[in-house]
Amino acid sequence: MTRESMPTSGDAKSLTQGTVFTLLAAAGFASVSVLTSLLTARGIALPTVLLWRYLIAAVVLTLWVGTHQYKRIPSNEMLRFVVLGGGGQALVVFLALSSLAYIPAATLAFLFYTYPAWVAVAQLVRGVERLDARRAGALALSFGGIAVMVGVPALASDLSLDWRGVSLAIGAAILYGAYIPMMRTLQRDHPVAPTSAYSKIGAALVFLVLSVAQRDFTWRLGADAWGILAVLAIVSTVLPSVFFLMGLVRLGPVRTAIISTIEPFLTAVLAAVALGQGMTPPTLVGGALIVSAVALLQFKRDRVA
Repeated sequence: MTRESMPTSGDAKSLTQGTVFTLLAAAGFASVSVLTSLLTARGIALPTVLLWRYLIAAVVLTLWVGTHQYKRIPSNEMLRFVVLGGGGQALVVFLALSSLAYIPAATLAFLFYTYPAWVAVAQLVRGVERLDARRAGALALSFGGIAVMVGVPALASDLSLDWRGVSLAIGAAILYGAYIPMMRTLQRDHPVAPTSAYSKIGAALVFLVLSVAQRDFTWRLGADAWGILAVLAIVSTVLPSVFFLMGLVRLGPVRTAIISTIEPFLTAVLAAVALGQGMTPPTLVGGALIVSAVALLQFKRDRVA
């Protein structure tokens, strides 16, 4: 993890590596909701969970960076990772979770996972990545898979659906759609471990302020809670964050976003294994559609913009 470089061409090896890294990232992120639920079920406030998640992750990454040789990142760029990388990440999480006060989790999932479309639009407008027929097909398959898994909310006809929640969820999706290309631009040829560390420091600072402001901050947690937090911070934050950036620099924003939509399917698989929740036919069909999208992106490799 000390000598990552950013490929400049879409060769087969780089694209395969990027796909594997992105799938590993999705697998790690997939456990976030399950582990977070285990912690909040123990009476720990969500801002406190998020604070310790990002703070532990920041400490682990900082210790790693401090014991390895990395190219120095200029202070002004370091600040961008803290403010934009960390602050942007925290804002996406805050908007998405805030929407749950007004809309069901399934509706949030459906609306939030429109973000690959926003990534594609942003890249198309900027003229840095094209949306050819294959990518459009993969985007449609991934979006269809999400729709099958969580259901399509009747936004226009369901009067009980609170538009505050809808606005927050769509806002999170649009922001994440802008965040991914921004991180690709910021990353350049910087090693991913230091940039991930700076981003986690920024996110931890945001949630520290929020936790203190809401008077939820505490370090008096049980041994089992600390154990879950350690897994959440390392397995579900540190590793997938590094893998995500390693995939992003190889695949570009559009491919990375589409492949990442496999995350809710992996969450369902994990919930079935860890919590004993059954795998429903819609989940299996939706997962198959998303896997098809990933396969379609790999079928005919072309140059990454």
